[in-house]
Amino acid sequence: MCGILGLLLHDPTVNAALEICEGLSLLQHRGQDACGIVTGGPRGRLYQCKANGMVRDVFTHDAIARLIGGMGIGHVRYPTAGSSHHAEAQPFYVNSPYGITFAHNGNLINSVTLLHFMDAVAHRHINTSSDSELLLNIFADNLNNTGKFRINEEDIFVAVGGLMSQARGAYACVAMLAGFGIIAFRDPNGIRPLGVAHRAVEGGAMDWLCASESAVADVAGFVEWEDVRPGEAVILTRSGVSRRQVAPAAAFSPDIFEYVYFARQDSVIDGISVYRSRMAMGNALAREVLRVLTEKQITVDVVIPVPDTSRVAALNLAQALGLPYREGFVKNRYVGRTFIMPEQQMRRKSVRKKLNAMALEFADKNVLIVDDSIVRGTTSREIIQMAKDVGAKKVIMASCAPPIRYPNVYGIDMPSRMELVAHGRTTEQVADAIGADLVIFQTLPDLVASVRQLNPSIEQFECSVFTGEYVTGGVDAQYLDHLESLRSDNMKTKAIAPLPAPTTAAVNGQHAGTEADIGKGSENVAGSTISGGDGGSSTPGPATSDGPVDGVDATIGLHNTWKLS
Repeated sequence: MCGILGLLLHDPTVNAALEICEGLSLLQHRGQDACGIVTGGPRGRLYQCKANGMVRDVFTHDAIARLIGGMGIGHVRYPTAGSSHHAEAQPFYVNSPYGITFAHNGNLINSVTLLHFMDAVAHRHINTSSDSELLLNIFADNLNNTGKFRINEEDIFVAVGGLMSQARGAYACVAMLAGFGIIAFRDPNGIRPLGVAHRAVEGGAMDWLCASESAVADVAGFVEWEDVRPGEAVILTRSGVSRRQVAPAAAFSPDIFEYVYFARQDSVIDGISVYRSRMAMGNALAREVLRVLTEKQITVDVVIPVPDTSRVAALNLAQALGLPYREGFVKNRYVGRTFIMPEQQMRRKSVRKKLNAMALEFADKNVLIVDDSIVRGTTSREIIQMAKDVGAKKVIMASCAPPIRYPNVYGIDMPSRMELVAHGRTTEQVADAIGADLVIFQTLPDLVASVRQLNPSIEQFECSVFTGEYVTGGVDAQYLDHLESLRSDNMKTKAIAPLPAPTTAAVNGQHAGTEADIGKGSENVAGSTISGGDGGSSTPGPATSDGPVDGVDATIGLHNTWKLS
C-alpha cells in the first residue's frame, strides 16, 4: 500500500515541491518505508529527491529548495512485495522516450509475463522487483511505439489504454512527462483509490491536484474532488484537463479495507465518507456484539477502542449498547502504524512502545476492546495481555472486520496465509491464539452494507481477504505461493551485498568513467549505485547531485537533492 500525489501549478515559476511535501505528509499513514518527489522545471529538466525514511526526515528545507519547477509527483511507500531497499523508493524515472517519471499504488498479478515481454520483445531492462518500474516501462514502451518526435494527448491516451490491456491487477498511477504535464489513471476495476481536484488562481486559471485521498485536496484548498473512474485516464496540462475512458470498465470493486483501516477518516473515497462508513460499522457491530453476549450470558462494563482507527466505530458501538466509552489506551504518536511496519519482530516490539494501558479503566472490569481488524494477531495479543496485566477480569475483542483468512494480492501487505491468525482457525481458536476470553467479528454482509449504504451505485467491493475470491481472476495457489515468497520478512530485511568500490572519480557528482566502463558494472544514478547486470545489487550511500557533466545538455537528466552537500 502506498500514497501517490501529482501537482500542476498554473504558474511555472512557482515551485511545487513544498506543497507536494505537505501533501505527502497527509498521506504518510499509507506508507512509512520510503518517500520521494520529482519535479519538472524549466526546459524539461527534472529534479529528484527520494530515500528511505519518513517525509519529515527525507525532505529537509535544503532538499525542498533544490526541487525546482511548477509541477511534480510524489510517493510514500510501504513495500508489499520484494525488497524495501532504497533503490525501490519512488517515483521511478526513464529518460526514453521523452523523460517520464512514475508513481504507483497497487500490485500486478501478471508481472512474470510482463517481465518476459520487457526482456524478449521491448528489450527494456527492469532494475528492481517493483511493479511500479515495470508499469513505467510498459507505458514508456507504448509511447515509444508511436515513433514520434513529439507526442500529443491522443498518443498518451492510446499508450495508457495499451497498458491497461497488458497489465492485470490493481493500480492507481500518476506519471509526469517532462515539459508536458501529469497523467493519472486507475485500473479497470478501480481497486485502489485516486481522485482529481482543482484550485482557482488569479486570472481564472487553475492549479490541478491528483492524489490517493481527498483529504490532501481539502487541506491544500482544492475543490470539486472527483474520483478517477475505473479504466479512465486524466491528462493535466497548463492548457486544461482531458479525460477519457481508455479501457472498458470491469466490475467496479473498490477495496473495502480502505474504509476499514487504511484511509484517513476525513477522506471521501468513491463518494463514500470514510468517517461515516466507520460510524455505520460500529452500529452494525453493536448488533452482533449484543447477539453474542446475550447468547454467552456475558456482561461488559466498558468499551475501549484501540487508537486511532477504531475510535469512531467504538464510540458508536458504545452508544448503541448504552455502555461507557473510555480511552483506556494512551498512544505514543511518535511510533508509526504497526500494521505497515515491514518486519514481524519490529511490529511486536512497537506495540508496547506505541500503547500504554491505564489501570484505572481496566482493573476488575469486563472490557470490550474494539479494533478495526485482526490480521496477524500480533497487535491484538499484546494489547490483550496489557489489559490483563493491569487487572482486567475478562477481555472481549470485537473486530469491525470479518476474519481475515486470505492474502491480499492488490497492494496490501497480508503476506502469508500462515501468518494470518484467522487462516484455518475458528473464531474460538482465534480467541485462544490471541489470549482473549471471547472474540466477536463483524459479519461480511454487515460490513459491506455499512459502506455501500453511503453510495448504493457501487454494487460490489474487493473483499478477497475475507472470501478468497479475487475480482481480476488469474490468482491461483501457485501465484499465491510465489507472492508469499516475495513478501516474506526474510526477503524484506535480507542483507544486500555491496558492490566493489568504483575506481573512477566523480565529476560534478556524476560517474566519470571511460568508454570501457560503460555497461560494465555500475553507474551513478540519482545518487545511488545501481547494478547493470543480472542478479546484481545496489549499495546505499549518500545521494549526491546528479547534474550533467560539462558538455551534456542541461535540459535532461535527474538532479537529486537528498543529502546534497
